[in-house]
Amino acid sequence: MTGGCNDCHTPNYARTGGKVPETEWLKGQAVGYHGPWGTSYPNNLRRTVAGMTEDAWVEMLSTREGLPPMPWPSVRAMAEADKRALYRYIKSLPIEGDPAPTALPPGQVPATPYEDMTLVVPGAPSQG
Repeated sequence: MTGGCNDCHTPNYARTGGKVPETEWLKGQAVGYHGPWGTSYPNNLRRTVAGMTEDAWVEMLSTREGLPPMPWPSVRAMAEADKRALYRYIKSLPIEGDPAPTALPPGQVPATPYEDMTLVVPGAPSQG
């Protein structure tokens, strides 16, 4: 995987420097990313791909405006051939793992573990 998908969509991938077996890749996780947008969760891409056609996948990756930290502008800019190759790779994996939790709106504190992505400026006056 060269697009960095595993960093968020594979549990413990980033924390272990990629030392996660391929059998565990892209199952999503219930660790959220919490910031001004609310809390987003990395989807189980195996389940996502299982429920859509290749053309629908390409359309989604080409047009979606989703939540951070997913790099949607970079994903939309991917070549169509790369989007199709990614679909085919994920489709080759067995459908395993649970669906990710639903994203939460701003101001709602998640009940799941989460990474706080709020900007902290040392020495700045506190707000609130």
